[in-house]
Amino acid sequence: MPKFLLSFLLFIYFFSTNFPQYNPGARQISIANSDAGLANDVFSVFNNMSGLSQMNWREIGLYYSPAPFGFSEMANGFIAYHEPFSIGSLGIGGMTYGFELYRESRFTAAFSHNFDNSFFAGISLNYHSVSIKKYGSTGAVYVDVGGLYYLTYYIRWGFFVQNINHATFKDYNDQIPIILNTGISMDILNNLSLNASVEKDIRYNASISAGIEYDIIKYFSLRSGFSNEPSRYTAGIGIHYFFFDVDYAIFTHSDLGMTHQVGLIINFSSDKSRREKLREYLEIN
Repeated sequence: MPKFLLSFLLFIYFFSTNFPQYNPGARQISIANSDAGLANDVFSVFNNMSGLSQMNWREIGLYYSPAPFGFSEMANGFIAYHEPFSIGSLGIGGMTYGFELYRESRFTAAFSHNFDNSFFAGISLNYHSVSIKKYGSTGAVYVDVGGLYYLTYYIRWGFFVQNINHATFKDYNDQIPIILNTGISMDILNNLSLNASVEKDIRYNASISAGIEYDIIKYFSLRSGFSNEPSRYTAGIGIHYFFFDVDYAIFTHSDLGMTHQVGLIINFSSDKSRREKLREYLEIN
């Protein structure tokens, strides 16, 4: 089989069975993308954007996976930026996926508003384009919405819907999925959180995911998670020092094996843990 045909078939398989690979960063992947009720870093631009206004500091995020499962044809990279304002938080981001024969790109602009430090609402506008060599390119605009609610100081419920306007590329249906996601995040201890989410692509069975994040010390975190549909197990670490968060994740796919992810977040704020900064800003004791 020609290499380009094999690569293209792998892409179709990967996209249809493992859409969470499209969602950065390494921290989210290491808890199996169970972060619908967490959503407290710059990469929330691409997921539950409502959580951006939990943060009153500026962040830049970089994420790149050059060869998932050993295939450079599935390379994907993301960049995101968060800027807080008095009326809410603005986030922007960009994504690229694919190789010289098949390329997808996305630009996202998101806004989130903080209602009395207890409810957070957000909306994002996305421009998604596809280019296939010798066949041309096309694009579509779609809208995502989300919300995050503090049930108590330590329990959060979040939800978001991707592609609420049911956008498609040209006249073909269902290339851009409509995805419903909801989840709970609980701080069991000051340094330990449990997360669980249910994701439903309207074309497929629901996927359940769960993850745990444990800050062993101020500068080091351990993470793990799992999900079904498709079945995968995830793990990772986070290293936090000064303005930098460096995150590493691995996950196993039932058919494709294991792959590795790395992400970097630069935050322009005080030298405190993310949990401490959030609780201080939201006046949680």
